[in-house]
Formats: sequence, C-alpha cells, structure tokens
Amino acid sequence: MRVHLTTRDELAGTVEEVYALLTDPGFQDAKCVATTDDAHNFTVDVADAAGAHRVRTERHLPSDGLPDVARSFVGDNLTIIEVHTWSLPAADGSRESVVDLHVKGAPLTLKGTLRLEPSGSGTRQVLDADLKANVPFIGGKIERAAAEPIEGAIEIETALLKEWLAR
Repeated sequence: MRVHLTTRDELAGTVEEVYALLTDPGFQDAKCVATTDDAHNFTVDVADAAGAHRVRTERHLPSDGLPDVARSFVGDNLTIIEVHTWSLPAADGSRESVVDLHVKGAPLTLKGTLRLEPSGSGTRQVLDADLKANVPFIGGKIERAAAEPIEGAIEIETALLKEWLAR
C-alpha cells in the first residue's frame, strides 16, 4: 500500500525568489519552529553545491494520531528527517528537488519530487510524492494516519512561504 500526495500551489514570487527562500537557513528554521512540537529541538543544514542545494532538516512531531502499533515503533514523538536535493535550473528557469522524508526508527517514508515552475508572474509549486509504511498487514492504516499530520505540515510550510514572499 501507499498514499499518493499531490499538491499544487501558486506563489507570488519568481522561481528564483521561491528557491532562494526554500534554501535559506532562516526560512528553514522558521519552518521547523512552525511545524514541530519542540521548537528548541530541531536541526537545519543547507549545503550549496555550485548553484544547487541540499537542504536537510530534522524535527519532532507528536505521534498522537498514529495507531498504537505504530506508536510502539516511534514512541511519543516522530523524528522527521527531510532532505531536499535541488537540481540546477532548467532552461525555462524551473527547479526540481528530490524529496526524501523518513521517520527515524520507523518504516515510514515519503519520496517524490517538488517542482518550482514559472507560472505567469509567479511560481507554481508542485509536490508529487508517495507515503509508504513497510509494515505487513497494517501498513495502509499507518500510512493513512501519518498522511494527515504530514499534509498539515505541508500546508503550514506553504502558508509560511506565502507570508515570507509577501514581505
């Protein structure tokens, strides 16, 4: 089983402006604070590789909504490790990131792509990813339970991105 997540958001900034924010350690710090239950316990690492970036964050979310069997893997908190490996810009200015998110100590992953595409005077941000729990018999239940907090974190991050672009 797997849960497929697709989001499309229109952002009021150029691809370069959106990319600059997504690779800004200050924005990543703000994202972690906004999407964690422990605002003092997260890490952000942004590495520049000749115009492309690798952004790694690690933060904690409560495991309240997960089934008991899933909580037995992770305890009271989910430690989320999220890595975005960005490409150089394409000829049209678009950028793409490989998204690799996993929960430490649990067989739960989110893998896919995040694209930034020129759209009129702004940017279209498209996330296309699969959430998968490699647990026999109950993987689907875990995936459905984990999808809600992950989608909530994505919505918070997008709202924060729009707020920062409006500054």
